[in-house]
Amino acid sequence: MSSWTCDGVPKDGKQYPGAFQHSPQENTGPDCTICGLPKEAMQAGKKPAKTVVAGSSSGGGNSSNLVPLIIILIVLGLGGAILAYFLYRPVRTPTPITTSSPSPSPVTATQGEFISRGEEILLESSPSKTSGATAFDQKNWEAAIAGYQAAVKQDPNDPEGRIYFNNAQAQKAGNSLVIAVAVPTTTQRDSAAEILRGVARYQEEYNQSSPPSGRLLEVAIVNISDSNQATALAQEIINTSEILGIIGYGIDPSSQEALKQYETAGLTVLSPLTTSVSQEGGKPTLKTIPIDEKANELLVNYLQGVGKTLTNYASQQQPYPAIVVFYNQASNYSQQLRMEIVNAIPGVQGKLIQQIDISSSDFDAKKSLEEAQQNGAKIAILAFNKDKVNQAVAIAKANQTLASPLLLLGGDELYNADLLVEGGDAISGIILAVPWSFSPTDPFAKDALDSWKGRVSWRTATAYDATIALTNAISQKPDRPSVNQAFTQGVILNGNTTNFDVFNDVPLVKAVKGNEGPKGSDYQFDPLK
Repeated sequence: MSSWTCDGVPKDGKQYPGAFQHSPQENTGPDCTICGLPKEAMQAGKKPAKTVVAGSSSGGGNSSNLVPLIIILIVLGLGGAILAYFLYRPVRTPTPITTSSPSPSPVTATQGEFISRGEEILLESSPSKTSGATAFDQKNWEAAIAGYQAAVKQDPNDPEGRIYFNNAQAQKAGNSLVIAVAVPTTTQRDSAAEILRGVARYQEEYNQSSPPSGRLLEVAIVNISDSNQATALAQEIINTSEILGIIGYGIDPSSQEALKQYETAGLTVLSPLTTSVSQEGGKPTLKTIPIDEKANELLVNYLQGVGKTLTNYASQQQPYPAIVVFYNQASNYSQQLRMEIVNAIPGVQGKLIQQIDISSSDFDAKKSLEEAQQNGAKIAILAFNKDKVNQAVAIAKANQTLASPLLLLGGDELYNADLLVEGGDAISGIILAVPWSFSPTDPFAKDALDSWKGRVSWRTATAYDATIALTNAISQKPDRPSVNQAFTQGVILNGNTTNFDVFNDVPLVKAVKGNEGPKGSDYQFDPLK
């Protein structure tokens, strides 16, 4: 088949829900390797219907102000690495569901092992947590409070125990406000825990603030690790009328099906496929939008920012930087980041030495680095998804053996405890572009350090902001239709910790020696000054 070029914008007048605008990509197969559009979509047909694309000139003056919602940053942490191939295909339309006004029912009616407010342990267990869970299941609130309070004392860094402790107090008080947070507690425990810390911290603040209504906040944790359970879990949450809104979900196919169900049922979900933030009146305003209208290019715009930030930093370190890019051909997320980095290199008068696929069966970290260095590379950018942290460690260790090691740069998917623990001295000095960085002078960071007895990540900060937004909405009018209407019209985000100008200037962090990193590591990530 002859080669053809795709830019993600259909030319045949048809609609492709999974497609998104991107830099021109040359393809030789029947479908675009970036967005999944078929070759015929690039062939002019009838005049296409007008489509407004975020960041395009047709979107009006405000479109350029579109910035990523905090939840997008959360899911980048969870799901940047799970940006599956099927995401770029037309979304399967699930069977429409019919809903009535269900009466309140227990959250764990049929999915106890996946949904819990305190009856089940979804993260790490302990005797105190088990005791608390047993009491919670028996509705013995005093005993549940005692069990989970002991668990919090024993492990102050565990967010699950703290959420359940707060929940038990809310149950004792009665008539609580309930939200759910959907995270993969089985398959991505560390990232899930980071998000839950942000949720738990605001839950604690809200409940201790003597809410005007007197109704305390309760949080149901939903384990979305098993994609086969997605629709069943969504239906159960829909049927649980106490739950007034949800934070989380990813951008994978099973999440898309669940989001369709919630949309049909009128249940608000703050997710990357159903939310956007715009600057209105000088303030960031959060809105929910129908899933079919979501512009997938929000993620692309963020990755463009990462590419520009990393290459700009490279040029500051070395004029006319000579760069080798390592990426994972098996990951669409990694491929997209690679492309944005490659596209950004000419803008800093840099030179692309090589692009190396780490998924190749004959990949050898040391040989690849030596070859790149022989060809003139001075800087290596690791465009990896989260599942390839081990390869990043291997490259760092191989790089350490070179007579003149390359400068190592990477994206937020490498912001991971495993990199610091397993990488040891080899990762010293690595630079990562992330949406938020810990600073000892930042009020939220200082509070988190005291609360969790350790540093927190950007996932915690962004989850905290998300919880504030959702809680503020449900506390004013605690019913699903009102919450849905509030977010459709737009909710102003006040006092947020997240930098909403992240598209333009993604913060950089550096791995340095310190005693505030993860257990087992002598390193921590500090903001680059």
